[in-house]
Amino acid sequence: MKTRESVFAGSWYPASAAGCEKEIHRFLDEYDTSALSGRSLKGGIVPHAGWYFSGSIACNVIHLLKDEHPVDVIAVFGMHLHPSSSRFLMTEGAWETPFGDLEIESRIAKKLTEKYSFTVETPMDFTQDNTIELQLPFIKYFFKDTKIIPMGVPPTDSSLDIGRYAVDTAKALGLRMKVVGSTDMTHYGSNYGFSPAGSGKNALDWVRSENDRKSIDAMLAMNPEAVIKEALANHNTCCSGAAAAAIAAATALGAEKAEKVAYATSYDKSPGESFVGYVGVVFE
Repeated sequence: MKTRESVFAGSWYPASAAGCEKEIHRFLDEYDTSALSGRSLKGGIVPHAGWYFSGSIACNVIHLLKDEHPVDVIAVFGMHLHPSSSRFLMTEGAWETPFGDLEIESRIAKKLTEKYSFTVETPMDFTQDNTIELQLPFIKYFFKDTKIIPMGVPPTDSSLDIGRYAVDTAKALGLRMKVVGSTDMTHYGSNYGFSPAGSGKNALDWVRSENDRKSIDAMLAMNPEAVIKEALANHNTCCSGAAAAAIAAATALGAEKAEKVAYATSYDKSPGESFVGYVGVVFE
């Protein structure tokens, strides 16, 4: 089986299993998630900055998805795309992580390509993108034997249909699925060409309390269309197609409510005029 090599190991997260495990143990101590543990969660939304900035939120969300029942496949939605972008999908092979390779669930992937148009990536020919890769060590660590469906989906209503169809296909195959949507929130400041609230404390407060809040509220309401609308209008979700597809898929899996696990910004770790918001959400 051919394997897609990791691109960001050794820079955005540790390259070794021992290094990743050390970070994971530290991340799990950073947030108290006891109120959410033990529930039958269908999926979640995670951030995808380097582990130093947002790894603890992503780690805790993915850890919460683990329960007493084996998970056959995890659909991971991501990629920085705009409404006219292509969709992206690996249909076979595996993806490298420091804990071992994650195999693609090719049966679901092939059904998706039969129904929808995708740019099909291979282990040798793919777009470098951090949004999916940074979640994979967490998935492999907590779900040793699961397979994955890694998809890049744009902010369009068709991405919601894809999320639902992936769930329907998994059910038809008798596979237990969970879903993860990968997105960061507002990218604010001169580094990103977006600073409608000026600079300093007022800008940070505006991002935290107003701009990111609008998108987070849509996620917690499990309203995927509103997540996409918010992102296109207010630049408060960088991969809204991924977040929206995860919400649609989680709903198809039976999720009825959402809860916030944590929220932070890169300013918390590295204060500056430019910063990014991060949120973790789970669906039950």
